[in-house]
Amino acid sequence: MIIRCTQSLYTAATILLYLSTLVAISSAAIYDQYSDLPLGKEYDFIIAGGGTAGIALASRLSEDSAFNVLVLEAGTSSVGVFNITVPYFATRTVLQYDWNLTTTVQPGLGDRWLFFPRGFILGGSSSINGMFYTRGSSDDFNRFADTTGDDGWSWDSIQQYLALNEKLVPPAGNPNTTGEYNPNVHYYNGAVDVSLPSFSQSIDSKVLDAVDELGGIYSYNEDVNSGSPLGLGWLPRTIDSEGRRSSSVTAYLPDEKDNLDVLVNARVARVVPTSNTTLNSTTRYSFRTVEFTQDITNVTLTQITASKEVIICGGVVGSPQILLNSGIGNSTTLLTAGITALVDLPSVGQNLSDQAFIANAFLASTTDTYDDINRNDTVSNEVLAEWMGEDGQGDFQGAGPLGDTFANQISYYRISEELTDEYGDFAAGATSPHLEIYPGNGYFIAPPTTGYHMSMTTVVVSPASRGSITINGSNPFTPPIIDPGYLTAKFDIVAMKEAFKIVYTFLNASVWDGYILEPPTGLPSIPDFFTMNATELDVQLESYIRNSTGSSAHPVGTVAMSAKDASYGALDPDLKVKGVDGLRVVDASAFPFVTCSHTQVPVYVFAERAAVLIKTSWQQ
Repeated sequence: MIIRCTQSLYTAATILLYLSTLVAISSAAIYDQYSDLPLGKEYDFIIAGGGTAGIALASRLSEDSAFNVLVLEAGTSSVGVFNITVPYFATRTVLQYDWNLTTTVQPGLGDRWLFFPRGFILGGSSSINGMFYTRGSSDDFNRFADTTGDDGWSWDSIQQYLALNEKLVPPAGNPNTTGEYNPNVHYYNGAVDVSLPSFSQSIDSKVLDAVDELGGIYSYNEDVNSGSPLGLGWLPRTIDSEGRRSSSVTAYLPDEKDNLDVLVNARVARVVPTSNTTLNSTTRYSFRTVEFTQDITNVTLTQITASKEVIICGGVVGSPQILLNSGIGNSTTLLTAGITALVDLPSVGQNLSDQAFIANAFLASTTDTYDDINRNDTVSNEVLAEWMGEDGQGDFQGAGPLGDTFANQISYYRISEELTDEYGDFAAGATSPHLEIYPGNGYFIAPPTTGYHMSMTTVVVSPASRGSITINGSNPFTPPIIDPGYLTAKFDIVAMKEAFKIVYTFLNASVWDGYILEPPTGLPSIPDFFTMNATELDVQLESYIRNSTGSSAHPVGTVAMSAKDASYGALDPDLKVKGVDGLRVVDASAFPFVTCSHTQVPVYVFAERAAVLIKTSWQQ
């Protein structure tokens, strides 16, 4: 008998044996049915959403044995799911573990709609993401502190939470990583395993030679996680020493605890007021009851109440959707949707910000790429056997390309002062980037049947465009209306054009002579890029960008925090929902701005700090 793991074939016995070890890694109290929860148990905290933030927060709160914590997760358990454990398999879209959301038609993208990826599985996006461990810049967190008036969000202050989260470990096979990072800016005793690349890509030496040749903005950065990310450096990932994904589940739920229960397949509809008080004709509600269902077809609703707080960790889509369905949001919009408005909080669902992204695959003159892994079963089986340490070569667990993600280096750049003077500067500070670019040894997701590639992925990490998320009627389980507003701000299209100038200059370094055969369809060749009429080039770039841009899967901001006395925003700096009691939101929706990084690490920081704030408030 054989079992198909997406495109790869492998013996069922071997897979099942390996899965048994994965189950042992995470043995928390995970329940499939509400009726299986301990009878009569009362919970101090109910967390709506078992994703990146929700699981980390639940684990930290349960460290106090006096607290009982319940997590309600809409998706299935991630424990023992093989495909999400193998790092490189992040390049294989597994729709059963995604919410399968789509955006509205985007005018800035040639009236296209986009797939909007969000993890529908325990661990959320930490279970399906690309595993990049990038913190952002010191400016990002200092801007959070300035915006909220709370110095606890500053770069210096959040170091303690990075220390709680990060556990830097040797890569699989323990290769020499000297010079690939600065040991003084990392932490070694946290929850989430972080490692540098374990397997050399064939382009690694060329990338570093190009950096040496070009210098300037391409200069080598020993550690992009130092708070100053500009330049090119090696990319740490949330992968353990055996070449396996390290998610919030594997990191924060390793042991069963009597005071922490996780219920999967539980979709939260809304939070419900448990009490209210009226002062000067103003009603203030306390929201400590959660309404959810495990039967999305017949929608049988169950209510459960927390004695202390409900904490929404539904992510940038789920959190505003739950609040709006609860009557917390713009009163006019709620009434139009047929929902009774209880709390007028117009910022809920607004300020949606995502980083525009294009994976640009150039045809290369080599066959030594990763293209065949996701299109050739024979190659896929060979590298899977190598990863499992069963290829007969005596290799270690996690060997080969599958023990890594799809990029070994990452780089960050600012656009010119001339352009920021004209279009504005939306980065967090003068040393923060506008752009992220990372090289990759292949065409990763759904590669064409022929050809070998080198990818240069371009991302606008400090975008100006803003969008929104609104509910689509009074049914709490109807997918919301997601409008990210991609490339609606002139700055973003200008910045992406600059990204291509940086890419083409990089690929024009002498080390790449003869390596690049053809550009992606719609882009000029490397020689033509430097000789074309400027206006014609600008038109061609804009057309390509608007027809190729997608989501980086780094949306933030839809329940943004602000200063306690601010007239805008949805959360106070302690992540409490403004104007109500008993309710907080802890996830990327709370960010007032997107960080210049991938958002995984900042989300963990928010969860770690939230745990401290919550425990402190209830342990006094």
